[in-house]
Amino acid sequence: MRAAVLCDIHGNAAALDAVLAEATREGVDAFVIGGDAVSGPMPCETLELLMALDGPVHLVRGNGDREIVESYDQGLTEIERLDDPAMRAAAFAAGRLSRAQRDFLAAFAQTVALEVDGVGPTLFCHGSPRSDTEIITRITSDARLREILAGVEQTVVVGGHTHQQFDRTVDRWRFVNAGSVGMPYEGRRAAYWALLGPAVELRRTEYDVDRALVEMRGGGFPDLEEMLKESLIDPVDPGEVAEFFEAQATSVPPDGPDR
Repeated sequence: MRAAVLCDIHGNAAALDAVLAEATREGVDAFVIGGDAVSGPMPCETLELLMALDGPVHLVRGNGDREIVESYDQGLTEIERLDDPAMRAAAFAAGRLSRAQRDFLAAFAQTVALEVDGVGPTLFCHGSPRSDTEIITRITSDARLREILAGVEQTVVVGGHTHQQFDRTVDRWRFVNAGSVGMPYEGRRAAYWALLGPAVELRRTEYDVDRALVEMRGGGFPDLEEMLKESLIDPVDPGEVAEFFEAQATSVPPDGPDR
């Protein structure tokens, strides 16, 4: 089996559409959606694309997906009453999703295990196998990565959450971050994902980012400029992002607040 791994779409339907088209041309056997698919400016359009996929689709829950379902269930849809940007994003999506879309999102799994051709037993998660908010970066120490992966049976683990691609090995484990489709911190505007089988390929797909920004700005999403400023509007240096996230990772426990 060859799988396309798409993480951190964040409601960027145009980026998702471009990656799906490229992955389909590659003839992949399955899609793995690696969490935080919907939290962003075009939640319904993004879900429609995902729900229309043919063939095997494996859905991993991200913290953003979880928060949207919680907001829907609690009736938290009045954006102006919320102080936290993440909660406003969740409420924005929750107020637009149908019940069927909510149920689709709620069915995402914490982790998914698959056998990938040429790669072997692979575990897919969002942040880490033990938490959808745990931070792993390009500069995470071997000691901390070893602690995070302790007890994982699979030899390959693929995640997202920090919006940067990398491929790390510690002891018997290989940890791959597939990057972010919709909100990358790579220093270059594009959509980033991974193709697994028979090797691990970190992919970049170009699309019309300026046109996508126009579409997203027309949807009424709160905090859009702030959300996309350092990824798609004025990309920040990737090294600064890794250092920022790593500093947060070492100061907040893995089951702490969303980061």
